[in-house]
Amino acid sequence: MTTPLVSALIDTYNQEHFLEQALVSVLEQGLSPAELEIVVVDDGSTDNTASLLKKFAPRVRSIHKKNGGQVSAFNAGVRETHAPIVATLDGDDWWAKGKLRAVLDAFEKNPGVAAVGHGYFKVRDDASCVESVAPEKKYCLNLTSVEAAREARSGCNFLSTSKLAVRRRLIDQIGPVSEQFVFFDAVLMALALVLGGALILNELLCFYRLHGNNLYELRSANLAALRRKYEIVKANADFLPPLLSRASVPPDAVSAFVQPDLLECERLRLILDGGWPWQTFALERKRFREGYVQNSFSYTLFKWFVMASTLFMTPRRFYRMRDWYAEHNLQRFRRKIGEAVPVGIRLRSDL
Repeated sequence: MTTPLVSALIDTYNQEHFLEQALVSVLEQGLSPAELEIVVVDDGSTDNTASLLKKFAPRVRSIHKKNGGQVSAFNAGVRETHAPIVATLDGDDWWAKGKLRAVLDAFEKNPGVAAVGHGYFKVRDDASCVESVAPEKKYCLNLTSVEAAREARSGCNFLSTSKLAVRRRLIDQIGPVSEQFVFFDAVLMALALVLGGALILNELLCFYRLHGNNLYELRSANLAALRRKYEIVKANADFLPPLLSRASVPPDAVSAFVQPDLLECERLRLILDGGWPWQTFALERKRFREGYVQNSFSYTLFKWFVMASTLFMTPRRFYRMRDWYAEHNLQRFRRKIGEAVPVGIRLRSDL
């Protein structure tokens, strides 16, 4: 058997309405069966996923297992892949044409990097584009210092499941991903940053679908789902530091890398369990100070006005108002009074 160039590893659970688009996007990458193997892990779906997958056999190889979550699906699927590069895809997302060629080219030109990520489109269920997100240039990320860790952390959204490709040597080195984590990409991206670094391309190569089950698109009114999100973010905050420390990452770099998780845990705790207005004020002030490196005077005044408003309402009400602000795209009015430069990766302004 000829070893393929790349393995496409797709995880799915009850996503029959989205999965065919994901599979077609992989098949249309322009790679032959000798170059590309496709493995789908059906994590115990109860819909018609199994029947759908039969339509794509034998070109697409499927694994059916008892439902156990994304980490167990990854561990089961990666054992069935053979290529030196593994590219992962969620069953509700899909790839742009040319994605795998761009990723393979990046690995070939950068033999030391352990992972490659890239920009992406946010799309709704109906495939209408909401937003294009990509860095202004290529970035090579690592965890060698506090500054590098902050930059790397700002690039993690370009290394999540459907944008992530890693070398098999990384997978072989770390072994099965611990089920302490809910999502395997948190572990792969963190250790890739240590064991060779990650290259982020400034191309838009993936479509990330927004729908009601997206964990990281949840609004503060969905308390049951937010509780689940809190547990997942807290698991990352608890388990990533010892993992990175064992990999000899400097302690201050570990702290810088996980700090956003700690702040997000506190925000979610205030929404879920309540708290005092001054706690919201203190948290938002810390997020502002640590999240930006340069602010205009007018933008700083605007942020202080927003932070002052936290003192006159409950945490949950404040964050619901902030969600409403984002949902109605009111940032377009705020931009007229000034902008701020966030810590880390700069985004393309031509999108």
